[in-house]
This record gives sequence, structure tokens and C-alpha cells, in this order.
Amino acid sequence: MADELSILVNRCLTGHQPSFQTLVERFRGQVFGLCFRMLGQREDAEDATQETMVRLVNNLHRWEQDRAFEPWLLTIAGNRCRTRLAKRKRRPTPVSLDYPVQDRSHLESQAKWLKEEIDLALSHLRVEYRQAFILFHEQELGYGDIASNLNVPLGTVKTWVHRARREIVSQLKKRGTLGEDRTDVRTV
Repeated sequence: MADELSILVNRCLTGHQPSFQTLVERFRGQVFGLCFRMLGQREDAEDATQETMVRLVNNLHRWEQDRAFEPWLLTIAGNRCRTRLAKRKRRPTPVSLDYPVQDRSHLESQAKWLKEEIDLALSHLRVEYRQAFILFHEQELGYGDIASNLNVPLGTVKTWVHRARREIVSQLKKRGTLGEDRTDVRTV
């Protein structure tokens, strides 16, 4: 069986497309099973399986044929799953509304006013603070993703987001939007 796999891999390495198809089909179920067990959600498992197969095809030349193939492939799948799980942790958990929600339409004008006040406060921030704040709070990116996007160290992004929050709260207090007793900058 190992010889059969080595022959198949060697055909793939020469660019034989049907061999790629055979290799992917041979291991797709096993990879999907691992991904589904790790992620617990079918769609995420399908996406991770697809990513794994793309990485398999793109990195097949890196497999050392004197080592077992399946652990190598399943390590790739496990890494894809861990990356997805880490992204899940950075996103807030959706809240389930199992009870009727009260009509809050009367609060729309207050919400609009507060949004305008926050937008005004944002416009007075340094550009990098504003950009980091918006990427974190509005685009819901994690600090690491923001650091990559802005090409700055992770600690710098954390500092910018913190300072943006602090300055926004300060400006909202000055304008009377927040009371003086309101000091929790994490609520912005």
C-alpha cells in the first residue's frame, strides 16, 4: 500500500492531474472526519477540508517519502482547524434571543445621536488610533490581524485601540454625552 501511495505521489509531482484527483479523493473523507471532530460544525469542517486539500496539492513536494503520509496530511488538517478555532475565539459569541424583545423604536433617535457623537469623537483622534479602533470594533478583526494589516507590532495595535477608547470616552464626557462617573472605556 505504501508503494502504491508513493507511485501516486510521484505521478502527482510530475503534474499528472488525474493522480491529484485520486490522491485528494482517497484522503478527503479521513480529513473531513478529523476536521468535523475538531470544529463541530459541518460548514467549517468542509472549509477546513478544502483548505487542507489545497495545501496538500501546493506542498506535496515537501513531503518526505521516508515518513508516513497520513500523519503529515492530518497535521496540515489539524493546523487548519486550530487556525479556525483561534479565529472563533476572537469573535464575540452570538447571543440567542429565546424571549420576545421589547419594542425599542423610541430609542432609535438616541442611538442615532450617540452614533453621531462617537463619530465626532473618532474624527478628532490620530489617524492610526482611529484606524485601529475601527478595524477592531467595527470590522471585528483581532489584534493580530490588525497588526498584520497595518504592518505594526501587536503591542502597538493594543496601545492604539486602548488610547482611542480612552480619548473617545474623554471627548464624550466633555460634550456631556457620558456622565463623569462613567469611566469604563471597554464599553465603547
